[in-house]
Formats: sequence, structure tokens, C-alpha cells
Amino acid sequence: MSSSAASTPAPAPAPASRRVSRRIGSIAESATLAVDAKAKALKAAGRPVIGFGAGEPDFPTPDYIVDAAVEAARDQRFHRYSPAAGLPELRKAVAEKTLRDSGYSVDPSQVLITNGGKQAVYESFATLLDPGDEVIVPSPYWTTYPEAIRLAGGVPVEVFAGPEQGYLVTVDQLEAALTERTKVMLFVSPSNPTGAVYDPEQVGEIGRWAASRGLWVVTDEIYEHLTYDDAQFTSIATAADLGDKVVVLNGVAKTYAMTGWRVGWMIAPTDIIKAASNLQSHATSNVANVSQMAALAAVSGPLDAVNDMKLAFDRRRRAMVDGLNAIDGIQCPTPRGAFYAYADVRQLLGRTIAGSTPGTSAELASLILEKAEVAVVPGEAFGPSGFIRLSYALGDEDLATGIGRLQQFLSQ
Repeated sequence: MSSSAASTPAPAPAPASRRVSRRIGSIAESATLAVDAKAKALKAAGRPVIGFGAGEPDFPTPDYIVDAAVEAARDQRFHRYSPAAGLPELRKAVAEKTLRDSGYSVDPSQVLITNGGKQAVYESFATLLDPGDEVIVPSPYWTTYPEAIRLAGGVPVEVFAGPEQGYLVTVDQLEAALTERTKVMLFVSPSNPTGAVYDPEQVGEIGRWAASRGLWVVTDEIYEHLTYDDAQFTSIATAADLGDKVVVLNGVAKTYAMTGWRVGWMIAPTDIIKAASNLQSHATSNVANVSQMAALAAVSGPLDAVNDMKLAFDRRRRAMVDGLNAIDGIQCPTPRGAFYAYADVRQLLGRTIAGSTPGTSAELASLILEKAEVAVVPGEAFGPSGFIRLSYALGDEDLATGIGRLQQFLSQ
């Protein structure tokens, strides 16, 4: 052994390895899915839980869509890989549907078919953001947005709008949140979790502000067909001249009662779509072909199914809001879109209920689930504490039973 080798110090012991990476370990579980899973577990254990947590229509997927999937399953063409960006015929149909419903003209090459809306959300931010880039996120927000932004290396900057302003952010609030690191503004109307819908004038004003600041706009339009009263869906992509700095997210889940089929899409300039397609080619490859053919039947077909659902949702919406506002300590604005009510429960916090004194909406939701056997999602999943989200996408009888339990329990 040489003297130089003999004098070489022994390497320092390697630090204990982490079993889960910091990046993945920092992701919070989806609160809405967690509440739904707990409610289903309690039901399976024999408890008569009423679940207001899940955000999915309680209607079956229309028969003509199911029939298209069955036919596709028998076609050997769809037993093989297909293009990662989606079947050409579906990309074309999505472009045509977007022009029909939003007035926004795009080429099929600007469409990427994704495994549900969540993949479209993540891939959009992963494609646009570099580490440290900021995204303005109006709050209350859908629980997945900030997690997807962080996973992509970005920084979510929350802008909260409470019930006093109809859960609608203003340009002044957005301007106050702007920094030199801001790259993207997220825009959602109709909103999950609040059901708020921006008027066309507000959409245009916000879009023009974003364009004047040179920001990208990522707009989630998955609830476009679920509006009530005088509310009108307006795509920010057409309400303002955003140039080529707009990404539109959508899917078949809510409109056609297809949450389990997992088909969404993103629409963006071709260079963004090409980059996102490259990402998807390594992550999941193509969306299941049978689901894509079902989605093709959906977006190419009529809107009769969603119009029928809207009649039921509207009836349930009114019943839920009336029932919640009858409870002392709850204030619930009437939602104008989607299928959620976002109730202000700040007056209930600190009040003794059934021997307990919840200090947060998370503690209140836990108490309600355990004692009243009603599952709601606490406001902490969507922004500040002090609120609860309830979905009215469930049967009329269950809705009435659940609201009745809340009224009885919270009136003690």
C-alpha cells in the first residue's frame, strides 16, 4: 500500500437516507378525497353518514357515452398505444367544442388530452414555472392548485376574497399581490369551492389587468356549463386580449358525470403543448383509449344531460342554502355556479357544541362528522379557517337528511 493511500482519511459516514423525498413529503393529502374516504369508511362500518364532501355528480354517465366506450373496447385499434397527446379525433373535437361553448378558436395542435383535470393542472404549472416563480391564486381555491404549483417548483401567492365580496377578488387585490417574481395568474369561474361566478365585465377587467402586466393566465373552466339564476359563464380567453399567454383547462368529469373516466385537457400555444406532451409521454403516455372514445362521444354530442342535471342541482342548491342559513351562526351566500355551497361558520367557532368548543373549522368539521354523522370539508383545505364546503351533488333525500342533522346538532 502506498504512503499516499495510507494517509487518505476515511470517508465520512453517509447521513441517514430519507425514506420519502422532501418534495413529495411536503405535499398535503387531498382534503376533499380524505373526507370522502373517511365518510365511506364510516358507512362501511355501519354508520349512516351523509357525505357532503365529494365533488362529483350523483348521476350516471349518459348511455350513449357508455355505448361508445363499449364499442371502443371491442375495437383492437384501441388495445394499443396511441399518441401521448391524445387521439387526433378527440383533440379536433375538443377544439370544436371550445369554439362552440367559449367562442375561443384553437387548432387541434393546441390541445393535450390528459388523465383527468388534475394532470392538466399539474402539467400546466410544470411547463410554465421555474423554481421561485410566483402564481397568484385567488382564495378560497380548489385544494389541488397550490400543491400542484409547489410540486412544479412555484410559489402560490394567495389572494383572499371573503363572503362580504361574494368570494370574488378585485383587480386592486391582484395588483397588491404582484411582485417581480409573478409569472402566472390563476383564474377560476365558476369556482370550486365557493360556487362564485364572475360577471362578464369583471372577467374582462381582470383579463386586461393580467395582459397589461405581461402575466400568463391559467384558467380552469371545468364548471362552465353549471351556472344558475342570471349567472353567465365567460371565458377569460375571449374576454380580454391575452395574446399567446393563456392556458385553458377543462374536462368531461363534471358536465357529463364522468369523474371516474379520467379525461381532461389543456389548451395552450403549440410550444407549451409540445413541452407538456413530452412530460406526459414520460409520466403516463396516452390516456386510456376507451376513455378517450367515451369523451369523444361526450364533447361531440348534445348538452341534454347537463341541462337535466342542472335542474336537480338548482333545486338542491336552493334547499341547501335555505337550510344552512336557518342555522344560528352560519351565513351562506347563494352560489351561482358549480355544485358547492361555501358557508361562513366563524360565529360558531369558540361556541360550546355538544360539550366541545371548536376553535377552527377543521375541529368543527371533525365534531360534525363524529357526532352528527355528516361529512363536510373544512375551510383549511381551501384557504383560511372559518368556513365549510358542502357539495349538493347528492340525492334530494340525503341532502334533506344531512341538513336536518346539521340544524339539530348545531342548534344545541
